Amino acid sequence: MSKPLIGVSTYLESSVRWGVWHQSAALLPAGYHRLVQRAGGLAALLPPDDAPTSAASVVSRLDALVIAGGPDVEPLRYGAEPHERTGPPARERDAWELALIDAALAAGLPLLGICRGMQLLNVALGGTLVQHLEGHVGPPGVFEHHEVKPVPGTLLARITPDAVSVPTYHHQAVDRLGEGLVVSAHAAEDGTVEAVELPGDTGFVLGVQWHPEAGEDVRVMRALVDAAATARD
Repeated sequence: MSKPLIGVSTYLESSVRWGVWHQSAALLPAGYHRLVQRAGGLAALLPPDDAPTSAASVVSRLDALVIAGGPDVEPLRYGAEPHERTGPPARERDAWELALIDAALAAGLPLLGICRGMQLLNVALGGTLVQHLEGHVGPPGVFEHHEVKPVPGTLLARITPDAVSVPTYHHQAVDRLGEGLVVSAHAAEDGTVEAVELPGDTGFVLGVQWHPEAGEDVRVMRALVDAAATARD
């Protein structure tokens, strides 16, 4: 039986250098596709599309969807004015990934949001974000680690039942929860929401604030791949 096809959203950068080239590029840290592969899936990268209405067609070809980490979600998406520490908007990516999330939820496709992806899932369901908090970002480009505690009885607690140290790099977080979402993990030190999920008959819908692609723990991604295989069968 073929491996499940896992779509992973990407960055869209206006100026990237490689070899003799200096061009705009769709890109993604290799940790993402390698984590999908280590977890037993096939990775397909999903760069922003100029026509977000094509998201449903893309989703129909996938067995699961990952919304990757990246830049801050534009505050206008959740009715807020930009904080002075909020980064510049990535409007093409916001529009594309929100369309992918909506299509995945409508289709019952297994969905995993990572960092920005968790935040965008929350926004897609009507929630808001804390635009800046201290203590969750180390030096530029360096992942820090801190402990998160799963909430008993949740999907995440079934995947990772005990407190775990995770790689993290973010300065924003979930504030008001989106409709239907429940918190499934907190940061041990300050209580920051570290995971959310959509319970009930919706299938596998999970967002984690940390970066599993930057570590060695494959359990979250393997759970997504397993859910994708089960849903396909």
